[in-house]
Amino acid sequence: MHTALLTINAGSSSLKFALFSLDEVKAGPQRRYRGLVANIGGRGGFSVRDAEGKVVRQTEEVASDHEEALAMTLAWCGEMLAGGVLLAVGHRLVHGGDRYFEPTLVDEALIYALRRYEPLAPLHQPHNLNAMAALIRLHPELPQIACFDTAFHHTQSPFAASFALPRRFAQAGIRRYGFHGLSYEYLAGVMPEVLGKAADRRVVVAHLGNGASLCAMKARKSVATTMGLTPLDGLMMGTRCGALDPGVVLYLQQHLGMSTAQVAELLNEQSGLLGVSGISPDMHTLLQSDAPSAREAIGLFVHRVCRELGSMAAALGGLDTLVFTAGIGEHAVEVREAILEQSAWLGFSLDHEANRHHGPCLTTPQSRASAWVIATDEEQVIARHTWRLTI
Repeated sequence: MHTALLTINAGSSSLKFALFSLDEVKAGPQRRYRGLVANIGGRGGFSVRDAEGKVVRQTEEVASDHEEALAMTLAWCGEMLAGGVLLAVGHRLVHGGDRYFEPTLVDEALIYALRRYEPLAPLHQPHNLNAMAALIRLHPELPQIACFDTAFHHTQSPFAASFALPRRFAQAGIRRYGFHGLSYEYLAGVMPEVLGKAADRRVVVAHLGNGASLCAMKARKSVATTMGLTPLDGLMMGTRCGALDPGVVLYLQQHLGMSTAQVAELLNEQSGLLGVSGISPDMHTLLQSDAPSAREAIGLFVHRVCRELGSMAAALGGLDTLVFTAGIGEHAVEVREAILEQSAWLGFSLDHEANRHHGPCLTTPQSRASAWVIATDEEQVIARHTWRLTI
């Protein structure tokens, strides 16, 4: 590679990255490698796979913090480029608030401005921003682009985005933002290739992974979504509770004596699949378990998806297509089957054999509404935005 760009998705204890070649200008960014710095601050591990999934680097290198993880990643990029140029770095930013709706060039002023949203996405935002700040220190001359998970939902109506609170709170930015926007943006771009004209009809995309949400789309624009001010709302997730009666929080604090910090940790890190099962936040692990609590957690997850799917259909005035994506959506046969069977009233007629083989179409030709599996690719979206702003 002579020219490349890097995408970064920094988590609390990991750093995911991908290296894209820009040598074929007309074709746009072409992913060549995907890697992970795991267990930052722990025993560590640095791994890279090529575009075909073959492992090309696997070490037990330890990164004590995100800055060291970035340094390791950039050193490896330098080896791969062999004298070529790293043009820019694109980042996933979970929360853009009410000010940032487009990919934006990163500087210290932007990082400072985005710190205000850290309380609204505590599992992601601080680490996203810390990676940007560390890269400024390591390579201040290297352009960085922030791509926002909230931006895709900017098309929603005021009714879809509003809470029933006094107006002064809305004026202070307390509203529904929605998340997983980079995933939904990718799906909106590729759906015509898979669905044809149906892509512009009434579609719900189910991004089901460790974080989970639904997005109702019409003409491939966001109409409604299950997440709100924070990524804590909506569906049950790996460790997050999803939608919750606000009175529960008041009760926990006023009658059980829990502090704000304790409640935040409970709802963000100890609930969801992990909390209900008492076993794991990982759906694959729960599907392999015979424990009654594991089956209960899976059943509750499916129930919440089906209930919110009805809400999304109501926002659209009906439903033509459901698209499953992300880790659970793309791989969990049993979960998809349960969701489609419990949502048969919406017009789904499941093709069991197709579902076992992961589709792409999961429903029979007689089905009034169709269901599909389409893999998401947030890195590709980040790479395209970064390329567009830096060429």
